[in-house]
Amino acid sequence: MKLPAYQIDTFTDKVFLGNPAVVCPLESWLPTDIMQQIAMENSVAETAFFIMLDKGFAIRWFTPEIEMDLCGHATLAAAHVLFRHLNYTQPSIQFKSNSGELTVTIDLLLLTLNLPSRKPEVSDAPQAILDAIQYKPVEVLKSRDYVLVFESEEVIRQIEPNQNILNQINLDPGGVVVTARGRDVDFVSRFFTPQASIFEDPVTASAHCSLIPYWSKKLNKEVMTALQLSKIGGKLFCKNLDQRVLVSGEAVTYLEGFITI
Repeated sequence: MKLPAYQIDTFTDKVFLGNPAVVCPLESWLPTDIMQQIAMENSVAETAFFIMLDKGFAIRWFTPEIEMDLCGHATLAAAHVLFRHLNYTQPSIQFKSNSGELTVTIDLLLLTLNLPSRKPEVSDAPQAILDAIQYKPVEVLKSRDYVLVFESEEVIRQIEPNQNILNQINLDPGGVVVTARGRDVDFVSRFFTPQASIFEDPVTASAHCSLIPYWSKKLNKEVMTALQLSKIGGKLFCKNLDQRVLVSGEAVTYLEGFITI
C-alpha cells in the first residue's frame, strides 16, 4: 500500500525553520497501531492523518509515542496540504477532532487556526518541574499544560531544563510551558515535553490555547504577536475570542512523496 505524505514546515515562510509536521491524507482510517508506527517512523513532532467527511474532514494527530488530543501546527500543515496541493478551493476548512471542531481559514499566505481556549488556573507545580527548570517562576498555572511565568524574555532564553529530572514525571498528553513578556513581541514562550523523543517542541500552537487567554488578560489586549524561542523558533499572530483563540502563521512544503507499508 502506498500513502501520499507531505512534510510541511509551519509558522515560517522558509524551510528548515518553524515546526515540521508530516501530513497523510487517507481515504479511510488505518488501524491506530499502524498510524502510530508511521508517526514513529516519521520521527517529527507530529504526524497528522485526515479523511474526508460529507462535510469537512476528520483529523487525528500522533507523536512518535502517543496519539494527541490536539495539535495546532499539524492542523495548520494539513490545511496547507489541502489548499496548496489537493486543490481545495473554499476559503475555510472544518476539521472534526477529539477536541471538537477546528476551523482553518486562508488569506493570501496566512493560515489562521480557530482553536478552543484553555484558560489556565493558578496551580502548584510538581517539585520535579521546579527542580528541572532551576529558575523560580513568578507564577504557576495549569490547564492541559503547566504554564510557568517568568520575569523576562532573557530568562526564557537562558532556561536549560534538566531532562533527566523532568522525565521523572508523566504529563501525557501535556507538557511544560515557560513564558514571559517579550521585548519586540507581546510574549515569548518555550515548550518541553517530558519522556518524549523530541524534548523541546519548536512551535506549539496548542500551548497558545492557554497562553493567549493568560496574556490577553495580563496585557489587556485581544490581538497579540508571540515568538516561540526554540532553536529554530517561529512567529505566531494571536487573537483572544474568549471561548476560542485564533493562531495564525505561514507554512511551506519541504517534501512530497509516498509511504509504502
